[in-house]
Amino acid sequence: MHQQKVEPRIQQVQPAPTVPIKRDSFCVAAVGDIMLGTSYPDSTTLPPDSARNSFKTVKPDLAGADITFGNLEGSLLDRGAPAHYKLHQKSKAYLFRMPTRYASVLKDAGFNVVSLANNHIGDFGENGRNSTIKTLDSLGIHYAGLAVKPSTVFEVNGIKYGFCSFAPNANTVSIHDLKGATQIISELKQRCDIVIVSFHGGGEGIDFEHVPCAVESYIGEKRGDVHAFAHNAIDAGADLIFGNGPHVNRAMEMYKNRLIAYSLGNFCTYKCVSVSGICGMAPLLKVYVNKKGEFLSGRIISFKQAHDRGLIRDTLNHAMLRIRMLTQTDFPAAGLSISDSGHIMAVKQN
Repeated sequence: MHQQKVEPRIQQVQPAPTVPIKRDSFCVAAVGDIMLGTSYPDSTTLPPDSARNSFKTVKPDLAGADITFGNLEGSLLDRGAPAHYKLHQKSKAYLFRMPTRYASVLKDAGFNVVSLANNHIGDFGENGRNSTIKTLDSLGIHYAGLAVKPSTVFEVNGIKYGFCSFAPNANTVSIHDLKGATQIISELKQRCDIVIVSFHGGGEGIDFEHVPCAVESYIGEKRGDVHAFAHNAIDAGADLIFGNGPHVNRAMEMYKNRLIAYSLGNFCTYKCVSVSGICGMAPLLKVYVNKKGEFLSGRIISFKQAHDRGLIRDTLNHAMLRIRMLTQTDFPAAGLSISDSGHIMAVKQN
């Protein structure tokens, strides 16, 4: 009689359940104006390396951020004529048409959100706007600020973000319409964990470093009351506010434990944009917030621009020092402190 051979039973080991990693803070990196070179009127205003090294110096500092944001100053368009109304403006020399292939440089550097609400997105009319939208969509870079795209909602690392952007220019979402802004922002806050708002406002150049807390005008155009706009946005549910437009840095302010950066100036603007003196100070702002969007800490990392040399790390911290001085001057009770190393901390207000 043969004994039946019993095969050993192999115990199935069940994989351990995936436990979501709980995080207490989320990093948002923000910079000012980005214009990587323009093919208009000819290729002499394009960088020789097809913009590939535009962010080489800053890329290590962008690594690890959940959100990396900038203001895309111009259209992503390979060919096409300027908008007719632009040709009759005194500033017609400043028309920005970036080759669509340059968008991959943004993606490679880590940018996943850009604002299109500015005075150069319309340089090449509807053709330029549509090409920009198509190009950004193809790379998965989020954007907002156009009348046809006021806001966007997306998820990064388990957190739902809402983003919207405003400007005083045609075909953008108006910075003047506070009621409309309130509706957009409050609806985003109902749907999202963290709401980021960008605006393009205020005068331009070295005479417009300070926040006047009043409606600003420049070359005959009303550019908004950025102080009133920012406070209204936070009242409506915004958690972080990044300003651009003046081409210089402006002060920062803490309001209801939310950070406002009134202007981050120029960051990476190849030719056609002045980067002399204070216009060349290029800060990178890193902000840490909790899941509710409340400010935890931040840091200003200083870079500087030089024509044909790109971004350079500024060991003398000129951008940080300028922002700190402007903050102390414009908002002495700003509710924040900036250390010599550029670290930002909230300060309790009386």
